[in-house]
Amino acid sequence: MKAAAAPLVARVFTALSGGQFTSGEVLAERLGVSRSAVWKAAGALKDLGATLHAVRNRGYRLVAGAGPLEAASIRARLPREAQQRVQQLDVEWSVDSTNTVLLARPNPPAGLAEVLLAEYQTQGRGRRGRAWLAPPGGAICLSLSWTFQQAPQDLGALGLAIGVCARRALDEFDLRDVTLKWPNDILIAERKLGGILIDLRAEVAGSACVVIGLGINVALGSPLLSTIAATGLPATDLVTAGLEQPCRNSLAAAMIAALLRGLLEFERQGLRAFVEEWRAADVLRGRAVEVQAAEGIARGVARGIDVHGALLVETPQGVRRFISGDVTVRPA
Repeated sequence: MKAAAAPLVARVFTALSGGQFTSGEVLAERLGVSRSAVWKAAGALKDLGATLHAVRNRGYRLVAGAGPLEAASIRARLPREAQQRVQQLDVEWSVDSTNTVLLARPNPPAGLAEVLLAEYQTQGRGRRGRAWLAPPGGAICLSLSWTFQQAPQDLGALGLAIGVCARRALDEFDLRDVTLKWPNDILIAERKLGGILIDLRAEVAGSACVVIGLGINVALGSPLLSTIAATGLPATDLVTAGLEQPCRNSLAAAMIAALLRGLLEFERQGLRAFVEEWRAADVLRGRAVEVQAAEGIARGVARGIDVHGALLVETPQGVRRFISGDVTVRPA
C-alpha cells in the first residue's frame, strides 16, 4: 500500500498506530490536511470498527494500537526459502474480500504463491456465506493463491492441513492452548480465534489452483467481541489470550511460511502428514455433538477424523461419516 495513494483514513490509522495520543493539529500538519479532514477520517475509522479514543486537549488514540501491515516488512521476516516461493505479496487498505481479489487473478505458476493482505474487508467471507468481521488493525486477513502441479488425492481435506499449519505458526509465539474444530475453526479456550476458507479456482490437465483465506483475530476490542458473542459464536483474539503487543507483520510472516511449508508437504503426502497433529488438537473428540449436513441433522459423539479428513460421529444407528457440515457441541 503506497503512502501517496492511500486514502486519508488509512494515513490517519498509520499515524495513530503507535497507540499514543496525538492531537488533531499535529496530525493535520503531519499529513498536510485540515483539522476538519482529520476529524472526518477519525470518524470513518470508528465507523469501520476501530476502537478510537478522542479526548479534548489530548487528541486521538487507537486502543491496543497495532502497527500497520507492510508488505516489505512481512517479506523481510520470511525465511529465505519462503521468500523464494512468494511471487507477489501485496497489502491493501481495503478490499471487498482478499479471497475474491485473488480469485480474479491468473493462476500463479506451480510452486509459487501470491499473497494478499488487507487492513479491512468490506465483504469478508466465512464459510457458508457468513460475514467475517474485523476492524482495521484488529486482525490478520490473509489470502494465498497456490497451484498444485498435480491435484492431491486429499484436496477436499486441505482445510484441515491448513488448520495444523496455522497452529504451528501460533506455537512460535508460545500460544500453547490452540485447538482445532472440524472443519475450519481455530480456537482458544473454546472461543473462535480464526477461520479458514478455501476456494478451488481452476483445474486444468490435472493441476489445481486454490485460494486459501486465513483470518486470525489479533485485537478486536471488547465491543466487537460482545457483538460477535451475541450471534451465538463466542470469539476471542490474541490480546485476550495473553499475547502482549503482537506484531502483525511477524504473525503474518509466520503464517505465510507455515502455509508454504505445509502446502509442499501436502502435495507430497496428502492429509496423512497432518492427521496426528490434527487429532491431538481436536476439540470435538469424545464430546456430544450435533451435525447439520446436507442429508439432515445427526446427533451423537464425535470420534475424530478418518485418514481422509471426514468427521466420524457415533450415533444410535452406528458410526456416520461426514465430509461437510456444521458442528455444535451439545450440552453435557
